[in-house]
Amino acid sequence: MFDVESIEAEYFTLNEFKFKNGEILRDAKVEYITFGTPNYDDNGIISNAVIYFHGSSGSCYSVKRICEDIGVGELFDTDRWFFISVSALGCPNSASPSVSGLMNKFPEYDVEDMVNFQKQFIEERFGITHVKGLIGNSMGGFEVLTWGCVYPDSVDFIISLVSSFKVGGHNYALSRIMNNILETDPDYNGGAYDLPLSESLKRSLKLSSDAMYCYGLSREEYRNNMTNEEIMEAMAEFAEESLEEDPNDIIYMNRSSLEYDLTDQLSDITAKVLIIAINQDQYFPPNLDAIPMSKMIKDSKLIIYDSCMGHVGSSELYKIKDDLEEFLSEFY
Repeated sequence: MFDVESIEAEYFTLNEFKFKNGEILRDAKVEYITFGTPNYDDNGIISNAVIYFHGSSGSCYSVKRICEDIGVGELFDTDRWFFISVSALGCPNSASPSVSGLMNKFPEYDVEDMVNFQKQFIEERFGITHVKGLIGNSMGGFEVLTWGCVYPDSVDFIISLVSSFKVGGHNYALSRIMNNILETDPDYNGGAYDLPLSESLKRSLKLSSDAMYCYGLSREEYRNNMTNEEIMEAMAEFAEESLEEDPNDIIYMNRSSLEYDLTDQLSDITAKVLIIAINQDQYFPPNLDAIPMSKMIKDSKLIIYDSCMGHVGSSELYKIKDDLEEFLSEFY
């Protein structure tokens, strides 16, 4: 298995990043990792870059989700491609409310801002203006699809993993619920809270994570393969991990996708798109997300498979290895 976590993170600073709302963030930090084999065109620019976009609570190391399929001769062949995985705008260790020290004064951002942040980084750090491919998991899928809509000529292929073209219904409600828990905490103080976090805010972080926990795996996994005691233990562990997060980072990230809706833009995508969905995904059930999305994207292929792991089952791409190889072979 490819050891993503052994790769030492690197850091780059954008002198300034301009948000869609006109606000400017100076000295914007970017955390990233790279691996694989770069090929260069006649101008000395990397021509085989594949960018990985992580989910809402991830980082550049979240590419480990597909690590079983990374390596020499594997689906994501490190001899063929040069991979770049970035901690997104708003995430710890990149420009975010917590890292910048701006807290609730950090500029509001949306998914397109997140895309622009990564695109500007790729251009400034590597000089790359055209990438071979984009792979986005969950919220990362929002970003790769948005990139394809806004910058259609800058990418050859897009892989959307357990994601969607819009936020609505239970996903919208979940983001609102998580933010309500944090924002109504008496110590939140409009986002200008004291550090270290109070016990009250720590409790709210745990409650917010509880709201998210029940959507990660499939209903069948929770009901048939876990005892109630095991569920309680897993919830407690998940909640404890949430204490490493920052309330403002979570709130801003949740807000960023509340208005996300590419319904009227998907027809602008010119890259070839592979949409991968899981029947048991509670976040993005295929009938509500992947299937209608596949009908709106001209040159797309849809793959749906079964996994008791539900939304986090995107780590089981070996189940669709032949389909993936067929799709990727066109871009070797």
